[in-house]
Amino acid sequence: MELHQVRYFLAVASTLNFTRAAEQCNVTQPALTKGVQKLEQELGGQLIYRERQLTQLTDLGKEVLPMLERTLASAEAVRRRAQEFQRKDVAPLKIGLAPSISASLVLDPIAEIAKFVPGLHVELREGAAKKLVDLLLEGEINVAMVGDVQDVPARIDDWSLFEERYVVVLAPTHRLANRPSIGIDDLRETILLERADCDVAPKIQKSYFPESPPQLGHCSGHDLHLQHMAAAGLGVILAPEHMPRLPTLKTIPLEGNLVSREVRLLAVQGRRYSPALDAFVKVARLRDWSVEAPDRGVPHAAVPVVSGAPA
Repeated sequence: MELHQVRYFLAVASTLNFTRAAEQCNVTQPALTKGVQKLEQELGGQLIYRERQLTQLTDLGKEVLPMLERTLASAEAVRRRAQEFQRKDVAPLKIGLAPSISASLVLDPIAEIAKFVPGLHVELREGAAKKLVDLLLEGEINVAMVGDVQDVPARIDDWSLFEERYVVVLAPTHRLANRPSIGIDDLRETILLERADCDVAPKIQKSYFPESPPQLGHCSGHDLHLQHMAAAGLGVILAPEHMPRLPTLKTIPLEGNLVSREVRLLAVQGRRYSPALDAFVKVARLRDWSVEAPDRGVPHAAVPVVSGAPA
């Protein structure tokens, strides 16, 4: 199936006249008729009744008409996007964020590079650290921000951005909610909500419960699930201070700040950077992340906000 054949058929369908359709497509009538006939052969049936004074769509023609309209519209959209990309009207940047990394952390860097990267088009995607590494290697994302990550492939550049502490996340009605800080004895006497496959669990065990395990309550593989449980008073969460969280929850620091993690920036080594990616990596690595305040927003989703090597 050729796009010009689709265009010829759509012109006939809209005008119901081969002569006017040929004029609309700027081709001769025999050429248009031949194109429509080839399309009918490929689809295995007649699309148009051809009568001297009356041209109509067949039942098959009516059936495929909306699909062919979408096909042509999609093809034209792809062509426009390619032309915009070649003219640098669009500068795509796909950023992966681990679930516990707040989207608010990248907003200022994005706003900064948008000033000198025309046509910047950012897409945010969420995933576990291992998944984000796979997306980087597959070219599905350009850069990723993750927490502590182990076994980073040699092909991945890995830069430390900043260190952040863990805090206690709990409901305002929890019995510990009015404490200025929460210590190990407090944690021993409360129920911890557990995140499945959480990389901080060994740290918590070693730092706070070296002799006996904590009281673990409900668990989930999703932070938002745990937060709703905490909001219902079912326990508390130990989480990075920048983790997106429900506005109904409170955070209280841990005494001694014994548990922390590094937030890291990942990109594929050796690939040619687009201007948008090059700018983002440089801004992220040079940024003073210590001025960032803990995020107060709700958990983010991976939604669109629709070369050289870093110095």
